Amino acid sequence: MDVKGVQGSVSFDGEWITITKKLVGQPAQEFRLRAADVTGTRLKAASRLFHGYVQFVLPGSAPAAEEKGLMAGGRPPQSDPHSLSIPHRSNAAAAALVAAVEQARG
Repeated sequence: MDVKGVQGSVSFDGEWITITKKLVGQPAQEFRLRAADVTGTRLKAASRLFHGYVQFVLPGSAPAAEEKGLMAGGRPPQSDPHSLSIPHRSNAAAAALVAAVEQARG
């Protein structure tokens, strides 16, 4: 299950969540999380004007705060390795991915 995000993607194979981020002029960075280790998920659906995000919370860490401002649009910072901004067209796929992760968590 794959979700195309803004400058990256997130995929889930039933056990591992893989977040791949590609910054302009930088090599792609890949972050892997085990679904069993995730303590929570956050999904903010994108609107036609602003991107949304999907975020995974791990034990012992607080979720990254949403940045305010016109350019950030209420999303976590790009540097947060456990979240990815999503466009409006990816809302349904992101919701399905979050539901699958929640089911895998037990």
